[in-house]
Order: sequence, then structure tokens, then C-alpha cells
Amino acid sequence: MSEKKILVPTDFTKVGDTAIQHATTVALAIGAKISVLHIIENKKQLSEAKLKLQEIVDKVGAESGLQISSIVRIGSIFEDIDSVANEIEASLIIMGTHGLRGMQFLTGSRALKIVTHSSVPFIIVQEKGLKASGYDDIVVPLDLHKETKQKLSLVADMAAYFNSRVHLISPGEDDDFLKKQLDRNINYAKSFLEEKGISFTVKIAEETSSAFVKAVIRHAVTVGADLISIMNFYENSLMGILGGGYEQQMITNEPQIPVLVLNPIEVYIMNKSVFAS
Repeated sequence: MSEKKILVPTDFTKVGDTAIQHATTVALAIGAKISVLHIIENKKQLSEAKLKLQEIVDKVGAESGLQISSIVRIGSIFEDIDSVANEIEASLIIMGTHGLRGMQFLTGSRALKIVTHSSVPFIIVQEKGLKASGYDDIVVPLDLHKETKQKLSLVADMAAYFNSRVHLISPGEDDDFLKKQLDRNINYAKSFLEEKGISFTVKIAEETSSAFVKAVIRHAVTVGADLISIMNFYENSLMGILGGGYEQQMITNEPQIPVLVLNPIEVYIMNKSVFAS
């Protein structure tokens, strides 16, 4: 078996610290190693960057007992995060939405630009920290995209490690054709999770797909969710009825619930799951 590795880009801000906290919690649960990445613009910043990263490695390593390494790369956040992830064979990237050098706010389309062409799943976090028990409650929106089924395997693996409850939510549709398609996705998800022995709930939202983001976030707050799992269809022909703002609204949600983002298989083929035992 290949060892599990988590990559954490940081610019030493609070959201960068939150991303490291998430990575530490996940790594302790699944037995992974952590690599902390800082991207700089030129060689003049190299010494300072190495010193700051070493402080993080020493502190987090001493507190957690985890094996943590540091990487400094001269380049662009839009190209080098995925490049480094591939080089170290990372299985998961955990990134703060406001935590990368040279950008006041890495949100919306900018964050998705990094995620979209990645060969690795992302957990995108904001400033809100993660409790010690990890991802106890995971919300999984099931919409009209058939590709949403792909995320169930990763969610089930995570739920097994954290003994999570999975909360399925689907938009409410009056159209019989759309309703039947949604029902098929829900029934598939229920059967899949039952087979895996994962505890779950099901909710049909009052909102249709056009207002589904708000329904998902409201439900996530209601159930006390620690994570929302979505597929990323940004800049992709699969956007369908949800529209271009779906992912942006989700990853920058006001309650600051972290979001697990997985690209469709048409964008990449995932060789292994970080949570696979």
C-alpha cells in the first residue's frame, strides 16, 4: 500500500492555520503524513519562508506526533499547488479560502480555478476551526447530475473513519421527470450507504434546484454539519440547471462550513482515495 499524504498550502494567516488544524485531525484519523506548502514569488523570500515553515513543522509535529514536512516553491498558486500535489502523490489537499500569498481573498472563482484542474480532492476551509472529533456530520447534496454519485465513495470512506452521520439532501421538484431522476439518485445513495453501514438521514428541500444552495447551507446549519461534500462543475459543460454560481456560493458559505470538492471523473480519474484503508 502507498502511504497517505495530505498537502496544505498556507501563507501563515489564520485560515492557513485552520487548514493545518483540519489536516492534523484528518491525518491522525487515517494515519497520513502532512506536507505544508508555501509558494513565493522570488528567491529573495526563500529564507524567510523556510524559517516560518520550519516553525510550523516543529510546533504541529511536537503537539500531534505526526510526521510533517515543508515545501517552498517559487511560482504561481494556480499552477504549483496541483503540481506539488502530484509530485508528492498527495491524496488530499486542504486549503484555506483566504490563505494564499498575494491574494487578499481567495474565494469564489479564484479558488475554483485552482480546484478545477486538480487531480486531487480538496477540502476548502474558512477561519472557523474544526472540533477534535472531526467530521461528525457530513451533508451531501444530491442534485440532477448523475456525477454526484461519485462523491459517495469518498464520503463513505470518511464517515467510516470518523463514525460520521451523512445527511442527504435533494431539491424539491414538481416536474415528474426531474422528480423521478432525483428519486433515483436518492435511492442509489441510500442503498450505497446502507451497504457500507453508514448512518444517514434524507431530506427533500422545499426549494427547487434554482435555490438549492441556500437550502443545502440552511440544512447544514440545522444538523450541525462539519463538512459539505460537492462535485465541482465550474467552467465545465456539466453545469446543468444549477448555474455558474453554485460552487462559488457553497465554498464561501456564511456559516463557514468546510467543503469537500471532488472533480467529476471526466476531469480526472482518481487513482486512490485518501480515506481508503
